[in-house]
Amino acid sequence: MPHYASTLDELQRYAPEIVEPDDFDQFWRDTLAETVARPVLVDVRPESTDLRLLDSWDVTFAGFGGDPVRAWYTRPAGVADPLPTVVEYAGYGRGRGLPHERLTWPVAGYAHLLMDNRGQAGQYGAGDTADPHGAPGGPSPVTWGILDPRDYHYRRLITDAVRAVEAVRALPGVDGDRVTVVGNSQGGGIALAVAGLVDDLSAVLTTAPFLCDMQRAVALSEPAPYGEIARYLAVHREAEDAVWRTLSYVDGVSFARRATAPAHFGIGLRDTVCPPRTGFAAYNQYGAAAQLPVPPAREMHVYPFNGHEGGEAVHVRRQLRWLDSVLHPAHAFAH
Repeated sequence: MPHYASTLDELQRYAPEIVEPDDFDQFWRDTLAETVARPVLVDVRPESTDLRLLDSWDVTFAGFGGDPVRAWYTRPAGVADPLPTVVEYAGYGRGRGLPHERLTWPVAGYAHLLMDNRGQAGQYGAGDTADPHGAPGGPSPVTWGILDPRDYHYRRLITDAVRAVEAVRALPGVDGDRVTVVGNSQGGGIALAVAGLVDDLSAVLTTAPFLCDMQRAVALSEPAPYGEIARYLAVHREAEDAVWRTLSYVDGVSFARRATAPAHFGIGLRDTVCPPRTGFAAYNQYGAAAQLPVPPAREMHVYPFNGHEGGEAVHVRRQLRWLDSVLHPAHAFAH
């Protein structure tokens, strides 16, 4: 067992007390309230993909500050009925790419919205959404505006992600009562944030989530993105208190505690990018502060010999079957 993973028994009991700012909830209420006055959909136009079994649209919606955020909306061709819908968030340094790059959910029969990451594309994947807000901080997305929570890049990205749910509910052919959020790595951390901010989701699926138990993650993980925070602090030694304060407003554990939707997690125990204990910190406290009569259902799949790649296709199959059982309980009973 790698030294950063601890034993599975220890991970299953790991529930650190995350330092939350007193105004955490007010901060996010105020942030999201700033978007309410703006119509969410800016532009929707058909996109030719040469995929005969799917239809795609190039969507632009108004994200943080009214900034235009791009997304792909894809669904099975020729299906007129409103469909359960998956909103997907991409990993760190990735953009939305091309509409035929991520087909699992529409091929499975869902409507699917893939949100672009503002300002991040180019390192691992293409995108075309800018992040026009500059503020003091480091050179990489995880350090943009890191000295003040109001300036921080992830305040904007999480707001975009909440607006993506609003946008998809305004699109044709969407069953607005059955919307699920999905993501891996950064996308998984964003999905947890949305789950903590939107209280009427059908489900959340998160794999190897980034942004969880942030101080511990920075201490444990050398690669990017957490390593980029450590390298920033290695130069800006006087900024540590400000950095931890900013990160406390976007910690996935705090969002997970407030979540109400059923949740499906996946973690590789040899993950050096998003250390396993940080994802377990979110899982073990998921729904703890939601004030529900019955805690939300949650399920964890562990891959002992895998790293940040997790269970890959095996895990995706588990996600498909689990989500179908949540949305269509009779199917699960029949199986």
